[in-house]
Amino acid sequence: MTEKKLIAYFDCFSGVSGDMTLGALMHLGVPREWLEEQLRAIPLEEFRLELEDKTTHGISGKHAKVIVEHEPHARHFATIRDIITLSDLSPWVKEKGLAIFSRLAHAEAQVHGQAVDHVHFHEVGGTDAIADIIGSLLALEYLGVSEVQSSPLPHGTGFVRCAHGMLPIPAPATVLLLKDCPTYGTDVPCELVTPTGAAIVSTMAARFGPQPRMTIQGVGYGMGTRVLENRPNGLRVILGKPELLLQTDTVLTVETNIDDMNPEIYGYVQKKLFEQGALDVGWIPMFMKKNRPATLVRVLCPIHAKDEIARTLLMETTATGVRFFETARDKLPREEILLDTQFGQIRAKRITCPDGSVRITPEYDACEKIAREQGVPLVRVYEIIGKESE
Repeated sequence: MTEKKLIAYFDCFSGVSGDMTLGALMHLGVPREWLEEQLRAIPLEEFRLELEDKTTHGISGKHAKVIVEHEPHARHFATIRDIITLSDLSPWVKEKGLAIFSRLAHAEAQVHGQAVDHVHFHEVGGTDAIADIIGSLLALEYLGVSEVQSSPLPHGTGFVRCAHGMLPIPAPATVLLLKDCPTYGTDVPCELVTPTGAAIVSTMAARFGPQPRMTIQGVGYGMGTRVLENRPNGLRVILGKPELLLQTDTVLTVETNIDDMNPEIYGYVQKKLFEQGALDVGWIPMFMKKNRPATLVRVLCPIHAKDEIARTLLMETTATGVRFFETARDKLPREEILLDTQFGQIRAKRITCPDGSVRITPEYDACEKIAREQGVPLVRVYEIIGKESE
């Protein structure tokens, strides 16, 4: 397995599905025998993983298929959660697998008006779908992928038959899964983005847009089952080494000046802004007209969160207006990890510096919880974890 420093860019010119994702990653060099052996860590029914060469519109790739001997009835989300949690998978694969299925469960629960734990997974709860999702995560781990990025996602038209009956394309759960993701419509008369594919990409992609600047290391094509007339039915995954260690994205800065508000309110407003998706909230002392002391409230947020952030500032403070503008950012690459410490596993970030060195930063909330529950000074918790992560 390679060291984790690569980007996997999902070029979804014909959408994305679970089997196409798995096929593309295996086309990049993940051995079938190794992957099948790793999937045995999941307590599932007897299955086998088939991988065949397939060419469409002159492009050759891999078609991955999970063959199940005796498929069980539909599973609840709680059952799948136990299957993943009790497996021998790596902590990273478990974490991402649970995140993907949790996202699926919440979407299905909203569509069908059910409690999350009682959602019946039909198509996406089968052994093949579980193997597609977990297999894709295992493949990303094998290839050394530290970040997934994706192109915007195309939607087809028409209807698709499933366990619940005939559903419009895109399926209702797919639409919810792709909330806040860039999509566009096509006249292709079939489902291009499946719920499984939508769940994988919407959970794993750190960014949507054009291919990032990177040195290409490999290209994999995962082929679907349908034959499309006006395009190859496949997913292209481009594996590359970042050309620049710094990551670039665009966020929104929303700000306002306040000179007449009870300072006790600021803490409440800050908490509410973070709950609504704010990336950072700052209070900056300043002087306004008539030499009044005031506070510049500056909020960084994703572009899609602007309306809710602005509404909160106008409803919860004495501000009568807000300013907003796009802000470009350069960021050090980072990934969330689970860190083994003497206090147990805690969430942390692995941050890569411009010179290639790495530093581990534990999450404050996790350290605070340890300090409170175990009676250890917070500064000491940081010292111990810092030494153990060196």
